[in-house]
Amino acid sequence: MAMLNVTQDDLRGILSQLDQAIYNHNQWYESLLRTLVCHLSYDNRDVEKDSHRKCRFGQWYYDHTSADLKTHPGFMAIETEHKRMHQLAANLLLTEAAGETISLLDYESFNHSVNILRLQLQTLKHELDDLLYNHDPLTRAYSRIGMLTKLRESQELVKRQVETCCIAMMDLDHFKKTNDLYGHLAGDQVLAAVAGFVMAHIRPYDKLFRYGGEEFLISMPQADSKSGFDLIERLRQGIAESKISYEGKELRVTVSFGLTRLDPDVSVEQTIERADRALYAAKSSGRNCTHLWDNSLDSK
Repeated sequence: MAMLNVTQDDLRGILSQLDQAIYNHNQWYESLLRTLVCHLSYDNRDVEKDSHRKCRFGQWYYDHTSADLKTHPGFMAIETEHKRMHQLAANLLLTEAAGETISLLDYESFNHSVNILRLQLQTLKHELDDLLYNHDPLTRAYSRIGMLTKLRESQELVKRQVETCCIAMMDLDHFKKTNDLYGHLAGDQVLAAVAGFVMAHIRPYDKLFRYGGEEFLISMPQADSKSGFDLIERLRQGIAESKISYEGKELRVTVSFGLTRLDPDVSVEQTIERADRALYAAKSSGRNCTHLWDNSLDSK
């Protein structure tokens, strides 16, 4: 899912505007059907070449939407179908006004375009709702809400031998010192920067969850122990080499990881516990390292 670099309040505003735009589109659609069915005079704006820009939805889309939303792939995809729908609508209006019978093919083409546009709009709204309600506002990682559900879905695929999956617990080393030395605002910036680095360097289908405080959980579908370890090690090394700017200072942080495969024969909660034990082993080994869970850790 595409991410927006906006505050929660900005996101609420974007969603409110989108809801209004969807309402305006539905009003336009109902008016169009009324014009066709009742043989009313059409609005001249609906048959012009740039009619997609003149409806209230189009005015919002082109002139009044957030600059951040304009870069969202789901938003950009709407333009083509919205324009096509208006072209098809103009053809229906002109055919009916000329006293000719609208063909079934022309009507079905228009109706199909309307349904595609509605699907695009609802998908965009769903993604923005998910971003608002299921993501941590500071780091933009997924929140714990829904984490177990997503992991259980992955576990079902593992049970059916559709895929393998690994999870890793990640903890920022000596994070309390960062807060003590530079303040909690610096700590927040460090958390956001580390999470941002991880999300920029994991695969599109991997997920980062903020587990709590400075702890995160990474879900890696289609990864076995070796490929999961290699991915986590690249993240760990990349974070250690990164510089985080704060009020003219360059802060450096390291992270520790505990890694395990998502076991089909134990609960998701037990798998998380295994990753947590491996994380504890990594921190006990000196931090800034990755530890892979094995059976010996259950006795510790």
